[in-house]
Amino acid sequence: MVSTRLIAARTLARMELLSVNVGRPRPNPWKGLDDTGIDKRPVDGPVAVTAPGPKGTGAVGLAGDRVYDVKHHGGDDQAVYAYAREDLDSWEAELDRDLPGGAFGENLTTLGVDVNGALIGERWRIGPRLVLEVSCPRIPCQTFQGWLEREGWIKRFTQAAVPGAYLRVIEPGEIRAGDRVEIQQRPDHDVSIALSFRAMTLEPELLPRLLVADALPAKDLEQIRRRVAG
Repeated sequence: MVSTRLIAARTLARMELLSVNVGRPRPNPWKGLDDTGIDKRPVDGPVAVTAPGPKGTGAVGLAGDRVYDVKHHGGDDQAVYAYAREDLDSWEAELDRDLPGGAFGENLTTLGVDVNGALIGERWRIGPRLVLEVSCPRIPCQTFQGWLEREGWIKRFTQAAVPGAYLRVIEPGEIRAGDRVEIQQRPDHDVSIALSFRAMTLEPELLPRLLVADALPAKDLEQIRRRVAG
């Protein structure tokens, strides 16, 4: 692990949750499914966050939320999705539209958190009890493109390489808007969310660098090893 001095330097500026967002079911004509949970809206008051268990049931970390594409989403490794307000602001300027908290389907809209610079396996404490671990980047899909009503969005989002982070639940707890985010520990490798996303999408030559990040989902690591072995 890196020193606590480095962690303290990164957390000098206040890092917090601007909003906690929970989905509501909407029709999903973009992926041939009845519903999608991508329509996330900020909620008032505390929200319980627990480990949802294996993928396949639709369960996610936040109480009252769920996913409907159970093959590709949900489960312990994708329990919570975080996206930075600063990145939403950049997309607002490019897309010329308002993007409120939850607009990208994120559960946590953060402020002051380097979400894409977060290392795989990095742990965040949010509020008094909740501990989350950074697990993998978000990979865009047809539902995301259809939701934003933007032709070519998957390609543009991929090129930007600011995907946001999925996190798994290490210690359950309740969270609410305004809670402080603290980096509890960081691994001693350099595999960030942004690097892993680039390797998994447009820059496969980077894949060997991901092999040291053992906190990546087991299925992802298995696929990476196969691709590297060639």
